[in-house]
Amino acid sequence: MADAGADMLHIDVMDGHFVPNISYGAVVQKSLRRVTDLFFDTHLMITQPQRYIADFVKTGSGRITFHIEAEGDPRETIRLIREAGALPAVSVKPGTPAEAVFPLLPELDMVLVMTVEPGFGGQSFMADMMPKVRALRREADRLSLPLNIQVDGGIDLPTAPLAAEAGANILVAGSALFSKPDYAKAVAALRAAAESALV
Repeated sequence: MADAGADMLHIDVMDGHFVPNISYGAVVQKSLRRVTDLFFDTHLMITQPQRYIADFVKTGSGRITFHIEAEGDPRETIRLIREAGALPAVSVKPGTPAEAVFPLLPELDMVLVMTVEPGFGGQSFMADMMPKVRALRREADRLSLPLNIQVDGGIDLPTAPLAAEAGANILVAGSALFSKPDYAKAVAALRAAAESALV
């Protein structure tokens, strides 16, 4: 499978409980690993992420993102992810303030800010989430942390610069790529749009 110039593959896992949709699990991810060497950025939109961490790491996850709103002690979930051999990340839904994850920042590789309600693709970008991205970047800078900040939801040519300018350095694109006939061209255009905000 060609990577089309993407830096990683973002894999959304949904359990039909934490979010109202169902996607796929570790078995499908294992099949993907057979056809690509891309870094697997696995986003667990599931109620009990702790139960599945080991399975996803075994099938190729380089980083596992769980939701701060999910069940369980976040620090214990972070510990399990690290012990399994992946980078830990946490995600916040639109209704959750950035400050909810501030105490965890020193233990994290990344924070994912959802700019749509998780569970379905093709939703419109919520620009009012950008202050949350800025708050996370300010706090990471204050603590001198090399924190990755990811934005997922409604990323396209007009919104990529907004996320980058706010402080995000990893952007997740779905519909903006998969609706195009040339994925490589679409990836390059999104990258250029994001980088335009940084000059």
